[in-house]
Order: sequence, then C-alpha cells, then structure tokens
Amino acid sequence: MTRFEELLGTDFDGEPTTDIDDVIDSACEDPRHRERVPRLVELMNDPGEPAKERFMACLALTTWAEPDGFEAVIRAAADPEATPWYDFSIDRKFSVDSTFSQLAVAVDESRFLIEEKGTAALREQAFRALVQLADTQYFEDRLGELIDSATVRAALGDIKEVVGRGVRSLAAEERQRFDLATQLVDLACAVAPVDPALSVELAMSVLNVSASPRTLDHAVTVVFRAEGPEVRQFGEYLLTVGNEGVRAEVREALDGRS
Repeated sequence: MTRFEELLGTDFDGEPTTDIDDVIDSACEDPRHRERVPRLVELMNDPGEPAKERFMACLALTTWAEPDGFEAVIRAAADPEATPWYDFSIDRKFSVDSTFSQLAVAVDESRFLIEEKGTAALREQAFRALVQLADTQYFEDRLGELIDSATVRAALGDIKEVVGRGVRSLAAEERQRFDLATQLVDLACAVAPVDPALSVELAMSVLNVSASPRTLDHAVTVVFRAEGPEVRQFGEYLLTVGNEGVRAEVREALDGRS
C-alpha cells in the first residue's frame, strides 16, 4: 500500500476505500484524522510524489483547517502557475485549470474545524489570497458563493481591487480564457449582503463593459440578496437590458419585498 493509499485511501476504521472525498469529509466528526496530518504534510511537500496526490493532500489539510493547508493555498495563490499541481485538473467547459476552484471549496468547508484548530485568521488570509486571483484564475462560479459575510467584510478592499483589474482587462478587450465578466459579477454578488451600494457599483462597472445574457443572469443575485434604493434602481436597470428570464427573476425578487 502506498503512502497516499494509507492516508486518503483508507477510512478511519482502517478499511480500504476508493471514496477519498468521504475520507476527507468524515474528518469533521472523527478526531482520528489528526494522526494523519504530519504524514499528509510530508506528502504534500514531497516533489517526488505525483501532482494529484500532493493536491489531494493539500485539499485534505485545508478542509481539516490545518495551518499547513491554508499556508499552501496562500503560497499557491502567490504564484499560481508555479504550483506543482497546476493544470492537473482541467475544467471541461473552458479547458483551464480548475484546482483553485477546488481549493476555494476546501477553504469554505474548513469552517467546521477552524474554531477547534484555532486557524480562523489563516482561513481568512487564504480566502483573501484566492479573491486576488479572480481576474486571472477560474473558480467555476463558486468563489462568490463560498465567501461568508465576515470574510467579505475583511476582503472588501481585495474585491474592489480585483474587480477593478478585471474591468480594465475587459475594457481593453484582452483575450480572456474563461467568462471573466460573470466571475467578477459573482464577487459583486457576494458583497451584496454586506454593502448593497458597493455591490451595485461593482456589478455595474462590469456590466458597463461586458453584459452577456449569462452575466446579466448572475447579476440578478444582487437584487435577491440586498435591499435599498440603489438595489431597486439596479433591478430596474436589469429589467430594461435583460432577456425574458432575467426580467422574470428580477420581478420575483422585487415583488417579494413589496
């Protein structure tokens, strides 16, 4: 049995399994996962091991709210394409790396263990590092859905900065490897419960340069998540520029609070 099979191909009762995700997820309720942490750190940092196994070790450590996991995410975000596992997992739709999307999910799921592990601050740093990549790396529509309100508050400056960079790239008509406009709007939607006016401002900055049907559809989330005069005005804007589906969603959101 290989080191990887021992650590993530075996459940906590010692039985072999092919369900690695189940092993990772079950750690939230099984303190025996701590026994595997030191060897997972060794595996993650071992250049002689396959990229997939190192990546899965990182996912496990991050999901388990371990400092080494969060620190690995932060290092990866600092130089994405130098990450050992970059391009190991490819998104089918856009044929681009999808590892950062999976890391974002792991950072989100770590919320169940951060208090126990005392790593809430590192988790916030990891999320902020990922946010800073939103104009260059693909997150499969996930990033804006995963960030909790407390983290959004801490990352408002990062979000404004990365949306600004992305908008400038769109305005310059630079070649995009994925649907950047929609990804930026998703971040704007994440801001809605925390700062509705800023959420609208960020979303409009994107829509002013790129407003595909898909991007407009995602923008409706702002209207669902927040209230206020700016949000209602934004909803009315979407009613004028959106397709039938967008208009129906906006009406549903606005009617629900009238």
